Amino acid sequence: MSDAYDVTVFDGRPRPIRPEVREFDAQGRITKYEPVAYLPDDFDRAALCIANASEDIGRSIGTKCDWFCLCLDADALGWKKDHPIFQGPFKVKIQPEMKPTPPMAFEYAEMDGYTLPAETEMWTVQTKSYTTDRSYRIGMVSRPEGFLDSPEAEVISSGACAKSIDAVAIGRHGNFFHWGFSASPDYLTEAGKAALANAIVYISKFSGQHIIARKLDETIATRKSVDRSKFSASRKAWQESNEAHRRFYQSVDSVKKVALAKQEQGQELDATEKIYLSMDSRQPKEPTYAEYMKQRFPALYHVFGDDATEYQRYFDKNRDWFHPTAEGYDLDIDEDVRTLGIANNDKHLLDSCITMLEKGVEPELATRVLHRYTLCRFAAPAEWRDWYDTYRDKLFFTEAGGWLWLVDTQDRSVPGNDYSVLKAAGQDEAKKPALAQDTDEKNPVALSMDVETLADGSRELVVRMKVHTGYHTYAQVSEEDPFLPTELEFSLPEGCKLEGDLITPAFTQLGATKTTIYTGDCLFRQKISGTGKGEVKCTVSYQCCDNSICFPPAKKTLTAQL
Repeated sequence: MSDAYDVTVFDGRPRPIRPEVREFDAQGRITKYEPVAYLPDDFDRAALCIANASEDIGRSIGTKCDWFCLCLDADALGWKKDHPIFQGPFKVKIQPEMKPTPPMAFEYAEMDGYTLPAETEMWTVQTKSYTTDRSYRIGMVSRPEGFLDSPEAEVISSGACAKSIDAVAIGRHGNFFHWGFSASPDYLTEAGKAALANAIVYISKFSGQHIIARKLDETIATRKSVDRSKFSASRKAWQESNEAHRRFYQSVDSVKKVALAKQEQGQELDATEKIYLSMDSRQPKEPTYAEYMKQRFPALYHVFGDDATEYQRYFDKNRDWFHPTAEGYDLDIDEDVRTLGIANNDKHLLDSCITMLEKGVEPELATRVLHRYTLCRFAAPAEWRDWYDTYRDKLFFTEAGGWLWLVDTQDRSVPGNDYSVLKAAGQDEAKKPALAQDTDEKNPVALSMDVETLADGSRELVVRMKVHTGYHTYAQVSEEDPFLPTELEFSLPEGCKLEGDLITPAFTQLGATKTTIYTGDCLFRQKISGTGKGEVKCTVSYQCCDNSICFPPAKKTLTAQL
């Protein structure tokens, strides 16, 4: 339908072309999620989305016009005054005025290390909003973190909302334009009507283009999280947290007194008063800084205790090596990159890893890093070198788009921008054998085994070893170290035999010796041939340690049916 028009304006949802997918494990945790899709992944027509239609329409494709907050009011602020949507073809007569800076913006500003004035220049986009009419539709702002980390995105204006001062109220990502304000033209100011009309004209110029950096996980952490964690680890944040709790319990007590007085006079209580009346207004004991840190950063507290300076140094020192955890919404240190000593957003990291492949120096480490930070899967070092040398000047690093190096091009045939590589990896992830129980500090290793039938009809034994956070098992052990490596021994029924070598998971180096370790969720794969049936056994021998203690060597036998 969009092919017949210059621009499609979405203010609602069309029929979905792919349903939402949610799968859960035995504990009720989501193991697989795919958002509902309303447009094909290669949709390249010019589109303008009103308010939360940006989230609804763009989520499956991966636009940065995501749902940060459904809290946008009637005013725009921080707009680019020279942007084309304010220049024409329709004249935009903006009448700016100074208004109080939105209260929540001050809290974000403190976390991010900057100050805001008491008043901010704004202009009114719509004459009706949810703050003046509680039943009126609410506008939507998108996350500013990572919005500008790819060349096909731009922020045009923020707006008065309950988030940071730079939350995106008007912006563009590829061929998608986000108009976060919610009002229909009947309730737009004259300047708002003209700007919206100009936005429709403006986005028409991007028809036939597409987004390059796809934000497939809207909650993915960016390096901005480091700054906010650094602030949260400060004594100032602890003091402000206690003060906020103090004010809250004071407000509860105040509302309860009013409610009790009304109740004694036989007056009807509103819903809020009824809730507050049932609450215990006694403030619990305020945590010490050590207690606060133990709850906020349990793993770091184990190392740094209540030394506030050490937390600040940790975040500063490791800033170049942070990378999202498997869940995506938190950051941890990428030990591979820290070993190489090059920041993951420095393209010299790619050059260095390709050189390692060419020289045969730690090829497993180099391949892991290249696969982690690019969408290329070349087989030979020469292919990697040709890709890097050809597109070096067009490479850019996107955190919102998955912490990846991508190529600034609209040419879909150029290797390095195809996110289906990750979808294929996700399908492999979904095939992990289920665990009977999860890991914890007393049981840091969980094991399971399944038989997988491959596309060509052959069979493969898949052994899963999940290692609890903070612990590790051993891949190879140096002669200088006393640890035991992880070993797998298979027993097959008659008519079957092992085919080829055992494929082991990625590992990292431990200290200065040549000992390497497995961490996280690991898969071992062993192909088998033959038509035999029956029980297959795998005996896994391993030793698990953390940075201070080691468990005794362990041996566990797994079974599966062929």
